[in-house]
Amino acid sequence: MSSSMPGTNEPEPTDGLKAFGAALKSFRKRAGYTQEALAPEIGYSTHFVASIEQGRRFPPPRFVDQVEVTLDAFGTLRLVANQLSRQRGLASWFRRWAHLEQEALNLYTYECRLVPGLLQTEAYARTLFGARVPSLSDQELEDQVSARLERQKLLRERPNTGFSFIIEEHVFLRRTGGADVTRELIDHVLEAASPRNIEVQIMPLSRGVHGGLDGPIQLLETSENRWFGYCEGQETGQFISDPKVISTLQTRYAKLRSQALTPEDSASLLERLRGAP
Repeated sequence: MSSSMPGTNEPEPTDGLKAFGAALKSFRKRAGYTQEALAPEIGYSTHFVASIEQGRRFPPPRFVDQVEVTLDAFGTLRLVANQLSRQRGLASWFRRWAHLEQEALNLYTYECRLVPGLLQTEAYARTLFGARVPSLSDQELEDQVSARLERQKLLRERPNTGFSFIIEEHVFLRRTGGADVTRELIDHVLEAASPRNIEVQIMPLSRGVHGGLDGPIQLLETSENRWFGYCEGQETGQFISDPKVISTLQTRYAKLRSQALTPEDSASLLERLRGAP
């Protein structure tokens, strides 16, 4: 999943995020809360609250609702949050999905073009962004890489979220960035798949036909048990909420899971690929 696309993703200064953080801090102190005291009241970690106050994270919708009510903020925090039009390094059409990712109960990804952003190494991401056409500026490239690495905190900070990744074998055989980058990438994917809540399956080349031939699939379940989908193209992204379309995508993803290698066999295949010259 790309973090942004050329032509639609001018990096926004962090002023908006800092403004929300400052407003949150002001209302928190007005209500007599420390960060440590507020965090359990709204169901978030102290680190999460601190990150938002420092302007380093985009406040998800549920967070905004919780602090608005808990701090009796007169609608101000919602108003400031609504003014946040872009997250640095993220395309405008990807923002809604990125917000929901932060609180997802389940996150499913099938990818046939490249290794999903949540599993990329910095070297692999730099290779991809460095090859963009038209070329990115040095600052744009750094913003893209930073945004991608920031998103990867989800894998560490959401131990109760179920992550499922299905990746085509040929994505690794392409050896994007060269042999060393690919070996590092495979090691990283194997390590990322070690927690119980993260599952990586490889769709082998030997599987000539499968349920994902129409393209990549992204599915997400929210804390309210609602499902959404996301599809990404060359210059656009489509956020999907239609239950009928979601049902179709869920059926296809279930088929993909049954057709891909098991997580154990997938790990064995990746280890063999890593050892290949």
